Amino acid sequence: MPDTVPSLAPQVQLRRIAVNGIHLNVATAGTGPAIVLLHGFPHTWRLWSEIIGPLSIGHRVIAPDLRGFGASTRPAEGYDAGTLADDINAALDALAEPTAAVIAIDAGTPVAVLLALRHPERIRRLIVMEALLGSLPGAEDFLAAGPPWWFGFHAVPGLAEKVLIGHEEQYIGWFLTAGTRGQGVRPDIRAAFIDAYAGSEALRCAFSYYRALPTTARQLNDAVADGRISMPTLAIGAHPVGATLERQLRPITDDLTGHVIADCGHIIPLHRPWELLRLVTPFLDADQPTGSRDHLPAP
Repeated sequence: MPDTVPSLAPQVQLRRIAVNGIHLNVATAGTGPAIVLLHGFPHTWRLWSEIIGPLSIGHRVIAPDLRGFGASTRPAEGYDAGTLADDINAALDALAEPTAAVIAIDAGTPVAVLLALRHPERIRRLIVMEALLGSLPGAEDFLAAGPPWWFGFHAVPGLAEKVLIGHEEQYIGWFLTAGTRGQGVRPDIRAAFIDAYAGSEALRCAFSYYRALPTTARQLNDAVADGRISMPTLAIGAHPVGATLERQLRPITDDLTGHVIADCGHIIPLHRPWELLRLVTPFLDADQPTGSRDHLPAP
C-alpha cells in the first residue's frame, strides 16, 4: 500500500492569481519561507495533498495548477517550459515572495529548472523528481528504446483528445495505477484528477505540454549554454526514471545530491509521501536557523 503521512489538516486556501495574461488557481497553506510545488501530468495541485500539511509547518506552501491544468486558465498556447516558468515567477511577484524553494515533478521539472537557470536569485533550493530534461546529455540509456509510448500519441495535434473523449476515466486511471506500481491513489484524489482532465479542452491543454517539448528542449539547451544551476539541488528518482534526471543535471549543477527511492512508482508524492518528506525536510531546513522548525511527527 502507499505510504500514509500523519494527518495535520492544514488550512489550505484557494485563490486565483492574475499572471502573464492568464489566471492561475493556487493553493496555499502555512506561513514562513515560501515553497512552490509544481505538479505534472495527469495531476493538479492535489498531487501534494499528503505533504502540504507537514511542509506547512514553518513554511508558506504555494501549489498552483499549472497553466491549462485543473482550475487554471486554458489558453491556446504557452505550454513550453519557459512560458510556464514565467507564470511561476509572476506568481511569486503577485504573492509578494522574493524567494522560494521549488519542488517539482514530471512536467513541472523542466519549468523548475528553467526558473532556477533564468532567475537564480529567486530560488533558494531546488528539488526535482522523475522527469527528463529535453535533449540534455545523460538520458541516452533511458531513451535507448525510444521515449515512452504516450509521448508520441500526445504529440500529434488533435489526435489524442478526439480518441479519448468518453474514455478519460480509463485513460487517466491507467497512469495513476501505473504510477503507483499497481496500488492506485486515494479515491478522492483519483476522482479529482479524472474530473480535471475530462473533456476535449482539458485534454488539449494537457497534451499541449507534449506538443511544446521541442521548444522546451531548445530553451533548456540555450539556458545551460549561458549558465549553471547554482543553488543546492536534490534530484529524486523512482520507477521508471531512476537516476536519469540526476545524470542530466550532474554536468550543469554546482551542488547536486541524488537519491533513488526503492520500490516506488513515478507518482512519488502519493505513493511514498513519507519517504519523500524524510528526504526533502532536512534538505529544505539546511538554510534555516537551527531550531527554527518543529520536527515532523513520527510515521
